[in-house]
Amino acid sequence: MENTVIKNEHPYVGMWVTEDGYIRHELLPNGRYDEARGKRKSAYQGSYRITGDHIDYVDDTGFTADGDFIDDVLYHAGMVLRREH
Repeated sequence: MENTVIKNEHPYVGMWVTEDGYIRHELLPNGRYDEARGKRKSAYQGSYRITGDHIDYVDDTGFTADGDFIDDVLYHAGMVLRREH
């Protein structure tokens, strides 16, 4: 599958949140993300790339991680994040 170009209309752009609200991933339309943890806004920032239903993250320090979108749920590093509407 080809790499998806991140655009405003991409279905995965937006806020993804754990059930307890502690972790919040905001996938921005410009291919950047901002992760909040608890009361710490912007705990991690970096870029992301989506290929099909798979996401690869690279934070600004060079740390990498990935995840998968399945049935409108993001599974990432042992976490389950749901879209915030």
